[in-house]
Amino acid sequence: MESFQNDLASLPRNMIENSMFEEEPDVVDLAKETPVYPLDPDDVVYEPRSSRLLVRGLGENDLDEEEEDYESSARLLGMSFMNRSSSLRANTSPYARQEPVGSCSMPSPRTMIVGVFILVVVASVAMVIYFLPRCTFTKEGCHKANTSMELIYPISTSGELFPWTDLRLPVNVRPIHYDLLIHPNLTTMTFQGTVSITIQVVNDTNKVVLHASDMDITKATARDKEVRILEYKSWEQIAVKFPEDLRRGSKFVLTLEYNANLSNSYIGFYNSSYIAKSGARRVLVATQFEPLGARKAFPCFDEPAFKATFLVKIKREAGYISLSNMPMIKTTELTDNLFQDEFEESVTMSTYLVAFIVANFTSESKNVSGTLVSVYAVPEKKDQVVYALETGAKLLEYYNTFFDIKYPLSKLDLVAIPDFLAGAMENWGLITFRETSLLVGNESSVLDRQLVTSVIAHELAHQWFGNLVTMKWWNDLWLNEGFATYMQYTSIMKEFPDLEIGDDFLRMRFQALSKDALNSSHPISATVKTPEQVEEMFDSVSYEKGASILLMLNSLLSEEQFRKGVITYLNAYKNKNTGNDDLWNSLSEVAKQSYSIADMMNTWTLQKGFPLVTVNRVATRVRVSQEHFLLKVDSDNSTAKSVSKSLWHIPLTYVNDSCTLKTACKQVLLLTERTVTFDIPKSVKWLKLNFRNEGFYIVDYGVQGWKELVEALNNNLNVLTHEDRCSLINNIFALSRLGKVPFKQVLSLLVYLRNETESGPLMEALSQLTHIYGLLDKRQELLLVPRMKSYITDHFGDLMDSQVWEDEGLSVSKKNLRSSLLELACSFNRNNCTKKAEEIFKKWSNGTEKIPGDLMKTVFSVGAQTDDGWVKLLETYKHSKVDAEKRKMLRALASTQDVRRIVWLMKASLDGSEVQTQELPLVLNTICKNFPGHLYAWDFVKENWDDITKRFPLGSFAMQSIIMSTTSQFSSKAHLLEVQNFFGSLKERGSQLRSVQEAAETIKLNMQWMDNNLNTLRQWL
Repeated sequence: MESFQNDLASLPRNMIENSMFEEEPDVVDLAKETPVYPLDPDDVVYEPRSSRLLVRGLGENDLDEEEEDYESSARLLGMSFMNRSSSLRANTSPYARQEPVGSCSMPSPRTMIVGVFILVVVASVAMVIYFLPRCTFTKEGCHKANTSMELIYPISTSGELFPWTDLRLPVNVRPIHYDLLIHPNLTTMTFQGTVSITIQVVNDTNKVVLHASDMDITKATARDKEVRILEYKSWEQIAVKFPEDLRRGSKFVLTLEYNANLSNSYIGFYNSSYIAKSGARRVLVATQFEPLGARKAFPCFDEPAFKATFLVKIKREAGYISLSNMPMIKTTELTDNLFQDEFEESVTMSTYLVAFIVANFTSESKNVSGTLVSVYAVPEKKDQVVYALETGAKLLEYYNTFFDIKYPLSKLDLVAIPDFLAGAMENWGLITFRETSLLVGNESSVLDRQLVTSVIAHELAHQWFGNLVTMKWWNDLWLNEGFATYMQYTSIMKEFPDLEIGDDFLRMRFQALSKDALNSSHPISATVKTPEQVEEMFDSVSYEKGASILLMLNSLLSEEQFRKGVITYLNAYKNKNTGNDDLWNSLSEVAKQSYSIADMMNTWTLQKGFPLVTVNRVATRVRVSQEHFLLKVDSDNSTAKSVSKSLWHIPLTYVNDSCTLKTACKQVLLLTERTVTFDIPKSVKWLKLNFRNEGFYIVDYGVQGWKELVEALNNNLNVLTHEDRCSLINNIFALSRLGKVPFKQVLSLLVYLRNETESGPLMEALSQLTHIYGLLDKRQELLLVPRMKSYITDHFGDLMDSQVWEDEGLSVSKKNLRSSLLELACSFNRNNCTKKAEEIFKKWSNGTEKIPGDLMKTVFSVGAQTDDGWVKLLETYKHSKVDAEKRKMLRALASTQDVRRIVWLMKASLDGSEVQTQELPLVLNTICKNFPGHLYAWDFVKENWDDITKRFPLGSFAMQSIIMSTTSQFSSKAHLLEVQNFFGSLKERGSQLRSVQEAAETIKLNMQWMDNNLNTLRQWL
């Protein structure tokens, strides 16, 4: 699946249960999972009146104020509430000894004996009551003792024991085949279904457990008998219990009839709509099953390892077509103006790859090596499918050849869905896309084409990586997404060299490094269990880091060896499920290296983070050492021990001043220890490690090493490849953030930029500097903000002013640079930029001039700053049929400085009235880039959290984007506390998310960077 991030979509881009300081349960509650990523106790602020610990039988308002204050304080100390309660009662008991107020006489011996006897009796009674099963000092009092079964098994909706105790399904049975009949009603927005599942018994068992969510099962039969269904909603599971064991090796059919509502989110079987040319609203239904949505459309074994075949039948009204994974074999006319379409039996596949659509789409088709490739869209946009059709056909032929395995289906549909949350979804034979990710209009820019090509390349690669061979479980999602991302870039570099995708691939690797440098990151192959944890695996680590380590391995092996290893892997596990080791074993079988590929690559997949390589040269002796590159707050020593144990097997590459530009210049050293030394010729002036940034690590050259590289660049910047110059800029900013390099050293490297001409290094420097500018702006450092702006314009002003505003045959990379430079120049109100943009916007508004696609965002953003311009853009947005253009208008609308319009736009995006709800993350991201709106965006998220989480699944990429967009530029203690308090109060509604930890961690690091560097900025700017 393609996670959607932005217009250029550093592709691909697409959380864990944590409830801090839970009460000690008196019965096992299996709906609550053990926290995997708990918030740091120091990061959570509890208010005594609101952060109450609810114990079964004790209402929220049943604590008096004294008990409540004790409870809140004790919670922070991790104490048991029962123990706290006992101590409170001891202190307030009428039998407790009181301090004398005045003088009083000594009690008589008889009185003391009676008193002691009464105390012993009271204490004995209290202990008996306390230790009775489920007795508490609460309104609930004593209950009947729980049986051992009740302590183990959860309770189903019927009140009976549910016969399974895990979120993962049992493996005693497995599905072989599904017959699915589904009938969506586009008037009532409901659907009915019947599924017959042929099940094979793997081991003797008396139960079948599978998934179903948000549906009413009206009838169930198995082995020709009606059976009862038990449901445990918390885990989206249903079960059938049999009076006798099902015998190993036997088969039977489980048939379930059900009905449900069509989803109004973007998961499962959901309804969508669009405005037709006539102005009427047209309705359609589509599916999005990855990762856990198939269970919302039909009862199934909804885990990747339960592969089966599927025969799908769909009832529909006249005037619509239906699509599914396989070609249609027949249509039967029914009564009531209904038709039933039946599709071929599918290849063996996982449930998350099943798909079906009912809509009134039109298509264009082309035959490619025996496969019919078709692109579908709403009728009004049929003229925008040609580019996708030609691109898809070309890439399909490339993958057929590269993998040496022909695409196994006879048809391949690419479908543009009006409402679609992800960038795209790789359903086998029926790939679904956002319209912006598939459709290309006549006025679309080359950057729009680059985006569409990237998404298509990613999804087609999935037909082999993910569909043909599938990971066993979501912990190894990277085997799908990392490979698809890697193939996306490498295929475009081979088949579409004019799109210059290499710079995007490099920026993507920098983004992965940035995310993986945080303590809130996770291993590529991580333990996942809960739905939120599964959703959170669709992140930068699975996609971008996964692709990065594959590039690193490919650069170590020969390209042909890597390809042969991949082909061996695909052939060995065709139609099966795999794990990490299966891939490494296949590559080892072909590569036959002296080192273990599995041992090396496991250091990159089974531990989080990446190494910092430090170079220390004394004469001809070079000492290289590695440590974990971890951005951490100085006061946080909790990770010191784990950090010291981290060790990677690094395929270290380096060049020296005598030979730097060709691959043949590269020397390789496999660094498997903490430290290694080697000798170099005396004539070598300097070393550059990590040739072309093909490795996933950062390098620190020390004071002298950096000085030598800076001098080399100032003398002749072409002494290094533009990728190596990019990596030096990226690395030195990262080292500054880590505290290894003073910021003045960063500024000394940037001096050479006045002579830089390549887009990659210029855009990397621009990105780093504008990030710092944004932090200063949001922090309202009123003296430093204008000075930082002057510094940026001093270095880039001439380049800004030299950009042309017409399409004059510029390359993709130059257009990308032009777009970034002019967007920043106009946002800085650079006079010649804003005047030119206003002039072009006026002519566009009058219909007398067209705007080059890569300049639309800049021109529209300038136009949106006036009342008339904003209104004009909104009206044009509503009626535009070119989706890439609409997104640029939406970004411009969100860039307004008018707070009323900012608030209106956020509300309109959330309720879907004027702006599609799928665009809310984009709207918030854009608003947060500007000072007037970023605090309003944060308040909006807090106030509308429940509504937002109804539309976007917890842990999903959309939620990750919303959380980080609205918090990542905070750098004050007050904002840190506010973020911690808000997310801490959400509990199971969001406090457990990894992105919440990332948000708090990022704010702390921003604060630390400001504390360490503000004085330097004041001196040097």
